[in-house]
Amino acid sequence: MYYEDTYVVLPPDMQEKFVTQPELEQLLHDLLIDIQDALPRDLENIKTIPEQVQRLIKTACDLDCGDRGVWQWYVVRLDK
Repeated sequence: MYYEDTYVVLPPDMQEKFVTQPELEQLLHDLLIDIQDALPRDLENIKTIPEQVQRLIKTACDLDCGDRGVWQWYVVRLDK
């Protein structure tokens, strides 16, 4: 059986990390707090950070955080 709730995150230092969806949500939340004044266009009209996080998870695979670099993520299927 496969599960889609595991993600690989590639931070700017390129040391990949495996995270769960809640961990990815928290990571993106923390990153978005710091860039609210410089959001990507597709997030500008989304009012809350939790909604922005869900939009990113559903529609994107990277986030440019300016000085903090570009963060990337993708879902992986682990055989359990």
